[in-house]
Amino acid sequence: MKSPACFGHTDWAWLNPPAQWSAREEQVEITTDPDTDFWATTHYGFVRDTGHALLRPVPASFRMRVTFAGEYREQYDQAGLLLRLDEKNWIKTGIEYVDGQQQLSAVVTRAFSDWNVVPLSQNVPAPKRVTIEMRRQGDHVFLHYGVGEQPPETLLRLAYFPPGAAAQAGLMCASPDGKGFTARFSDLRFEAL
Repeated sequence: MKSPACFGHTDWAWLNPPAQWSAREEQVEITTDPDTDFWATTHYGFVRDTGHALLRPVPASFRMRVTFAGEYREQYDQAGLLLRLDEKNWIKTGIEYVDGQQQLSAVVTRAFSDWNVVPLSQNVPAPKRVTIEMRRQGDHVFLHYGVGEQPPETLLRLAYFPPGAAAQAGLMCASPDGKGFTARFSDLRFEAL
């Protein structure tokens, strides 16, 4: 599959490409396939490495930020960023649709996945857009978010990630239980630190 040129880079590669997607210079739109996910064992007892990810190589220290929106409909529909060393070592963060609400989500996997969620909004309409930022330095990754037009300054998670290991990072989305949904990513910013 041809690698898309978008967000000022041409070195993107698909992990589990979706059936439907489009890329322009400053926007990527992905419609997820059903039965897609990233998860390893914990609680559910299964391993899934079938989610869609558009990734590029990243250095040992970097910052990546993206703004995105999704037409979330069904339990666990999700979109955001993925940092991946291999199928047993990765971090995903973004929005996950849980119990009828958009939740800020982070999953950290080192052979086994763990998961945390924070309600994005309670008793108010869910925002149309969210910005997520991941910053990798040394042996850790900071995950920050901003809602609507807010910059991503609120800390969601600090997690371990193997220092210095060659990795890839980029856009992620999946529909573990649903029939698929559309996510739109824009304003991706990347810088080596």
